[in-house]
Amino acid sequence: MNNGFIQITDTESLDQFLQRFNGSGAVLFKHSNACGISSRAYNEMASLENPVGLIVVQQSRPLSAEIERRWSLPHQTPQVLIVRNGELVWTASHFEIKAATVGDMLRKTGEE
Repeated sequence: MNNGFIQITDTESLDQFLQRFNGSGAVLFKHSNACGISSRAYNEMASLENPVGLIVVQQSRPLSAEIERRWSLPHQTPQVLIVRNGELVWTASHFEIKAATVGDMLRKTGEE
């Protein structure tokens, strides 16, 4: 998978991805490859100019569960998270996922 996506498959690769951003907002995208809504969201996220950490839930169920545990979230796919300094600063799911909104939220959360 291309388009600025960086595949994340386990907790170690998640932590490495988040460390790359050194205090800036990191975008995570939980994607289901069996869902039409997730496919639409995937296309939205593919147009984002920032790198996106891609978690395909069918391939990485333990990681998906870790994300839910770490940031006290219910399971949803598709789901986008913006994480800054290890803290969840914004999330959206399903039809709320739009590249322009994610980009706006990255800028807003980076200004805090």
